[in-house]
Amino acid sequence: MTKAPPHLVTLVLLTALSVLTLNMFLPALPAMREAFGVSEAVMGRSISLYMLAAAVLQVLIGPLSDRVGRRPVILGLLVVYGLASVLCLLAQDITLFLIARTGQAVAVGGGILASAVVRDMYQGRVAAAKLSLIASAMAVAPMLAPMVGGLLETAFGWRSVFVVYAALGAGLLLWCLRDLGETHGTRQGQRLQFAALLQSRLFWAYVGLQALGVGTFYMFLTGAPFVAAGVFGLSPAQIGIGLGSTTAGFLVGAGVSARLVERVGPMRLILLGRMVPIAGLGAALTYYSGGGALVWPLFLSTVTIGIGNGLSLANANAGALSVRPDLAGSASGVSGAVGLGLGAGLSWLTTAVLGGRATPEGLLMLMLVTLVLALGAALAAARWEQGETGLSKPKTP
Repeated sequence: MTKAPPHLVTLVLLTALSVLTLNMFLPALPAMREAFGVSEAVMGRSISLYMLAAAVLQVLIGPLSDRVGRRPVILGLLVVYGLASVLCLLAQDITLFLIARTGQAVAVGGGILASAVVRDMYQGRVAAAKLSLIASAMAVAPMLAPMVGGLLETAFGWRSVFVVYAALGAGLLLWCLRDLGETHGTRQGQRLQFAALLQSRLFWAYVGLQALGVGTFYMFLTGAPFVAAGVFGLSPAQIGIGLGSTTAGFLVGAGVSARLVERVGPMRLILLGRMVPIAGLGAALTYYSGGGALVWPLFLSTVTIGIGNGLSLANANAGALSVRPDLAGSASGVSGAVGLGLGAGLSWLTTAVLGGRATPEGLLMLMLVTLVLALGAALAAARWEQGETGLSKPKTP
């Protein structure tokens, strides 16, 4: 280890960068479309290309960090991120902007490698508790980032958002040079070890329950606006408040997990986190199937999605990273890529099913099926954990 291991705030900041880069610029999209003189569809590529690049990079960044170490990969990513942000700021045509915006997708590496660093430093229940603390701190970022982006665009124009991105990249690079010590020794012969990770059914059970949990959240974000506006006549402002319900629930669930995981164990919280939203959405489906016409049961039930994810996702992530602690970076990258890909697929499915006729019953049923599959993955992980390395019996890296 070349330096002392990083403080937890460093890992929070690295994770926050990926969230801020994804959604802080969204309120500025209309102004950017006008500035570049392009259609909404072309401007939307700044999101789709970013997410595609992020999915690919997650598979590459994790294994690379297992081979050469966490510190050089993180520092290199921050350099690329800063340069890409400056190019976005200076871009005068849409082609250069989209290329630079795609380059900003390296920010996804911060979240991947922050999780891997936690697993390098801690084992078992302690690792799960630290990941839950990061998750609870991060629950605020998705709520604040669009608000900050909107204020910046209104006061200073859309390019100010990318000034902030460039400053964040430069500041975090300087901070990591000071605080981020190496936590993982370099490895040789990673190819065979990576194949062994991919052959672990326990690893895929953890990955599956994470991806399905996140996917349920994406389904809610995709389908709820159609239902809220088409069925209940809510305004955009009211819909925005309703969409924040899962984030509020996640903050509660992650906070509870951080406090209890070392006492009760990760698997109990994972199973509880899968059952709570099933009960909540099941109650709401019963209400609407019986002719209920109020909107609040829909958003109250989806609070349980956030609570369930807060209870389970960080613990499942710790479990996936604990299957092969020496390959925590690879495990984190594969898990993130699968989650992003499945989330995109479930969002498309939600749009396809609800596009013709959006109803609360249809949305709730889609999410319930996904949650039942996630519970199945959690039960499989609980069973297979007895035969493989897991949180109950962690191996020393």
